Amino acid sequence: MPHDAPPSSPASPEAVGAMTEHARSVIRLNIEALEALERTIDGSLARAVDVILSRPGYVVVTGIGKSGHIGNKIAATLASTGTNAFFVHPAEMSHGDLGMLRHDTTLLAISNSGESRELRDPLLFCQRNGIPVIGMTQRGSSFLARMSAVPLVMPSVAEACPNGLAPTTSTLMTLALGDALAMVLMDRRGFSATDFGMHHPGGSLGMSLQSVREWMGDNHAPPPTVPTDAAFAEVVAAITAGRKGAVAVLDDDGSLAGMITDGDVRRAFSSDVSRITASDIMSRQPITVGPDQRMSDVVDLLTANKISNLFVVADQRPVAIVHVAELMQAGYVS
Repeated sequence: MPHDAPPSSPASPEAVGAMTEHARSVIRLNIEALEALERTIDGSLARAVDVILSRPGYVVVTGIGKSGHIGNKIAATLASTGTNAFFVHPAEMSHGDLGMLRHDTTLLAISNSGESRELRDPLLFCQRNGIPVIGMTQRGSSFLARMSAVPLVMPSVAEACPNGLAPTTSTLMTLALGDALAMVLMDRRGFSATDFGMHHPGGSLGMSLQSVREWMGDNHAPPPTVPTDAAFAEVVAAITAGRKGAVAVLDDDGSLAGMITDGDVRRAFSSDVSRITASDIMSRQPITVGPDQRMSDVVDLLTANKISNLFVVADQRPVAIVHVAELMQAGYVS
């Protein structure tokens, strides 16, 4: 039968209160489910980690319905944290994609009941070919659990759905268990923040984990420079031409002696600028970064010191200038 149309008038205060309490009860059920899951974590997860680490091939994740959606996320988390993984729909496996289960892979199969008929073909294939299965299920006596080298059995808890039908607490537990597995694997592999950055080149996270050298690229323009004895007019001209609000002051050997910003120039106008040279108004210990530092370090330095720009220095020589406006435009600073 079709559902009744939603009411057109706003809900009464009593109805709002009832809906609010209902939403809170769902959250409480989820919290209780996660607490129950935490109490059940035992050596099985460590055994699953050992199985995955002992296998040189991919972790193939599979599941049907909501378990499949969660499996997709678990596969993505594994892949981004150092464990090669991808998701395959179990129905596709039965129609040719079983070939993705190579002899060196591990199958991570997800089914709340453990009896999903779509999983039977890949599970039997793994049994015949000696491919270990890690099964996530709520039923320790299920077909999936029996076919698993390492069953990860979650506690049996009520779904938050009023009808007890829509997967809610069960999918949340599965997601949390997948995260736990991925994070333990990440720790065992010694997967570092640098490694993480290599797997996340896009977005603000990946950008912050880039090295300054990667930010500079192959065609980054060198910073504007003047010698220590440059006249005031030459300093102003160099800052204007560089369009970054600062100029590097170089010693005779080309090393960085100091930095002059447009603020330093404005302050200098209170003196006789005809007699001023670069060495008179430069900051002699400017904040700098090296090419191998992360862009997150650059942002932290700019923010903590309330400055707009700094130089990238290699072998004591300035090789680039970073301006906060440039980083904001590129998305490094939100």
